[in-house]
Amino acid sequence: MQNPNNEEIKQILEDAKTIAVVGLSNNPERTSYQVSKVMQEAGYRIIPVNPAVKEVLGEKAYPSLAEVDVPFDIINVFRRSEFLPQIAKEAVNTDAKIFWAQQGVENEEAYKYLKEHDFTVLMDICIKVAHSVTIGK
Repeated sequence: MQNPNNEEIKQILEDAKTIAVVGLSNNPERTSYQVSKVMQEAGYRIIPVNPAVKEVLGEKAYPSLAEVDVPFDIINVFRRSEFLPQIAKEAVNTDAKIFWAQQGVENEEAYKYLKEHDFTVLMDICIKVAHSVTIGK
């Protein structure tokens, strides 16, 4: 698996406006919430994708990527690695072309599948850290 370099990551983050966050929790103690809040404060619209919640960070939550009815640029995943192949299959049916699995989350099968469908794939990288490193405050 090969992640984009810092210049490419910077371009992705500069071009993106909306991030669909799969597995976003409404619990402020959870990493998904904390990371998404920072990204929201940095100017991104956050779209929660989690069947267990109705709303997170002031945004309506959706049960699955297929049910999101607003455009989004990045799919940011906060689920365990074994769930990535299924999420990848949902991802290819969206208009997004960036699939970003958070730090500690990676799956070779999902990576290959997404690359075959012309996705830019990032795995095992925290989007908040990447944002602060490439774009800063």
